[in-house]
Amino acid sequence: MLEKLKIRWEITSNFQILKIFVVFGITGSTAAWISEPICIFFGINSETMNGLIYWTLRIILITIVYQFILLFVAYIFGEYKFFWKFVRKFLNRLGFNL
Repeated sequence: MLEKLKIRWEITSNFQILKIFVVFGITGSTAAWISEPICIFFGINSETMNGLIYWTLRIILITIVYQFILLFVAYIFGEYKFFWKFVRKFLNRLGFNL
């Protein structure tokens, strides 16, 4: 399975796979953690909003924050080039041609 990932992601070592998984893990947790104060700042909370609207806005916010944090953490781990391709592909799917 790791060999398939290495070929698909065009990487050369198991250590690089480990770094990529660590970056994904740190980024996901951090994006969810950071989105809470941002929601509070904008007045987005589950007590005053319909649950569907709250969670829709929260997920959109987490997705946006995630992209920025992903590149920052990737830079720290020396994997910026790999993750820039990943983010660019995501943004292209949303209609932003970079």
